[in-house]
Amino acid sequence: MTTPTRLFDCIDILLKDGPDKTMLAGKENGKWHEYSRQEAAGIVNQLSAGLLHEEIGSGDFTVEGRDKIAVISKNRPEWLMLDLAVQQIGAVLIPIYPTVGETDLEFILKDSDVKLIFVNDRDLLEKTRRVQPNLTHLRKIISFEKIEGEVYWKDLLKPLTEATLGEIHSISDKIKYEDLATIIYTSGTTGTPKGVMLSHKNILSNVLDSMPCFPPGDDFKALSFLPLNHIFERMVSFLYLFKGTSIYFAENLETIPENLREISPDMFTTVPRLLEKVYEKIMQKGEELKGIKRKLFFWAHGLATRFEINKNQGFFYNTQLSLANKLIFNKWREALGNRIICIISGGAACQVRLIRIFTAAGIPIMEGYGLTETSPVISVNRYQEEGRMFGTVGPLISNVEVKFADDGEILCKGPNIMMGYYKHPELTAEVMEGDWFKTGDIGMMLDQRFLKITDRKKEIFKTSGGKYVAPVVIENKMKESKLIENIMVVGAGEKFVSALIVPAFANLKSLCKENNIDTSDNEKLIEEPFVKELYKKEVERYNQVFNHVEQIKKFELLPHEWSIDTGEMTPKLSLKRKVVMEKNKELIKRIYS
Repeated sequence: MTTPTRLFDCIDILLKDGPDKTMLAGKENGKWHEYSRQEAAGIVNQLSAGLLHEEIGSGDFTVEGRDKIAVISKNRPEWLMLDLAVQQIGAVLIPIYPTVGETDLEFILKDSDVKLIFVNDRDLLEKTRRVQPNLTHLRKIISFEKIEGEVYWKDLLKPLTEATLGEIHSISDKIKYEDLATIIYTSGTTGTPKGVMLSHKNILSNVLDSMPCFPPGDDFKALSFLPLNHIFERMVSFLYLFKGTSIYFAENLETIPENLREISPDMFTTVPRLLEKVYEKIMQKGEELKGIKRKLFFWAHGLATRFEINKNQGFFYNTQLSLANKLIFNKWREALGNRIICIISGGAACQVRLIRIFTAAGIPIMEGYGLTETSPVISVNRYQEEGRMFGTVGPLISNVEVKFADDGEILCKGPNIMMGYYKHPELTAEVMEGDWFKTGDIGMMLDQRFLKITDRKKEIFKTSGGKYVAPVVIENKMKESKLIENIMVVGAGEKFVSALIVPAFANLKSLCKENNIDTSDNEKLIEEPFVKELYKKEVERYNQVFNHVEQIKKFELLPHEWSIDTGEMTPKLSLKRKVVMEKNKELIKRIYS
């Protein structure tokens, strides 16, 4: 086959390569249901036929004329099959996070004039029903789970006749490389959600240009648990499909360890916060060991913290590391299914220490960088060791260019740059400088090849003394502490830098129990003099890395973790700074009073 020009071209490629191989898999009634390429392709076509029967299609092939279909669901095989079915009839998929608030949900559905909505289950059906009266274009809500009295997704599937297939192919043949494929609404952390228009060209170019960065070969298995609603997981899913990698969807975040053991994947994508949690659990288990086992664990861990990439560290170090891999790190790899050849990290900056330790343990971390507007990849550390550098987001992918504004902002140009914001050309104009997209991130090139992100432009603040502070750098360093679960640095317009700290309560309580301190109440615990002194020393220890202006002078401990449910974290587990500021404004006032 010639070079693909549409995302759904992956179906023909997969069928020619091996129709009986597993394409997608998900847990149904406690058992894995593996969809062969042939089976999945048949369902995609049946679903396309069903959508055409519902009078859903490409309209006049313009952005405005194409019918819009929303999906509000967790990751599951049906999600991707729906995506492919919508694409090949020229309609447009609008993915929406299941955790979205009703105000944003209503806005997105109205703004995009959605005609059909696919939901995961009863809870999301009911959430959608509550905003339905205000949706004039909505015709039907369809559920992936069977709910009595509601439209079930399988009810839409239509038998495939020669005439039906002919109609589908007639439409799909007209779909071009430059045509709109999806609209992804941003999370709205800085205001009203914006619909990012991405074409087949945008996403497919990103897929094909990112592919050489991945491990060579096919017949891999991947575990998927990051939301498909986000372009990172969605683009990588298409990369998997074009590579012939079988995609297994985790049941939920809590079942990831079990799912890893069940399917033994070769790779998966993650965000730094989840990687941090894996590391924290590993270290907890290490702390629980006794005697020689405990000494061996921390000996191996110490070796890993000194690991350097692309550098021969000498016979003695290499021999020790090889022994540590056999005695300790093999257990880490077993916990991940024992077949992991790489983990791809994105969405936010990852602690360099974690990447260093996991890489030393034989679990390479490929950290990359990009935005929804860039489909998303701009740069990524390669699977091949010579294409990786700790502390950077790797070399640029093919066909993508970067330059730096006078203030250090990264500007990007390439086939991956979005078509624009849906219905908002004025907002598009704000982020474009000719063909160059303004990322809002500050960065630099190292060794004329590796891109390093130093901070988010909007997050850098200035103290009352006129000094600029980059909070993310400080936060990532402080989170290296086994006592700090999360942290947000504050101090805009103030005399000094402070922080709100969420303790790593499991580790903190372990220490407190050793000192006969009651740990039953978090609010009382963080007021204990022992705890306050403990965190004062920990902050002072890490402060030594920073200059005087960047050092945290005061801090407040918080009694509860930040999460998606409580509103402080986005679905991709990034910090919602405005929410944290608002929720803790009295505490911040107390710091500066």
